[in-house]
Amino acid sequence: MPLRLAILEADTPVPAANERYKGYFGVFRHLFARAVAPASLDSVLTLTGHDVVHNPDSAYPDLDDIDAILVTGSKHNAFDDDAWILTLVEYVRKVLTHRRGDRTIKVIGVCFGHQIVARALGALVGRSDQGWEVSVVETTLTEKGRELFPGRETLKIQQMHRDQVFSLPAGAELLASTDRCGNHGFVIPGRVITVQGHPEFTEDIMDEILELRHETGLFTDELYQSGKARNGDHHDGVYMAQVFLKFLQEQ
Repeated sequence: MPLRLAILEADTPVPAANERYKGYFGVFRHLFARAVAPASLDSVLTLTGHDVVHNPDSAYPDLDDIDAILVTGSKHNAFDDDAWILTLVEYVRKVLTHRRGDRTIKVIGVCFGHQIVARALGALVGRSDQGWEVSVVETTLTEKGRELFPGRETLKIQQMHRDQVFSLPAGAELLASTDRCGNHGFVIPGRVITVQGHPEFTEDIMDEILELRHETGLFTDELYQSGKARNGDHHDGVYMAQVFLKFLQEQ
């Protein structure tokens, strides 16, 4: 029986990517399809998309209809108190305390989603004084990270953030870090896995974001050029999605 994974879409992709993938639901469908290939995605996961920004009163799935949620990235700040962000944080808390007999609903957080899950668990989230991490960045795995990603000391992953989680939630174990960001993801066994990076970002998505943010002046020439130079590097997004799937499938 396919696992029922609800994609909580906390933003809309940049224009060309949105046209190509039809929202972050499509971006993650593309990621997971590559992760299970040559098997059919529909034989492994039943994915549903939920726009929690524009339809927060009606978007959220009933907890009895899902096995897991994934909170996506976003251009918004996870530490802000906009009504839809507070609703999202509260929903994640509800998911984390919900039980059906001996089964729980698992939670995946990606970038903004990593920060939202951390906030729901009581950790401090805010703007970093270390500036942006963009494009393909190598993260150093902790002992727990090496356990979840066997045979690896590091992971290369697409990044697009200047906010971060400054503390580790109770019961969580750190997965990875960089010089600029101490918390690049955490795991609560059987319940939660998060990453600060973007395993779902393809080279074309990252390229479009870099171009747009450079054109608007948000990114300096130096940051833009550095990001462009690293965007062609191999990254471990599909492998990370395979680890997500293993996490979801474990009893």
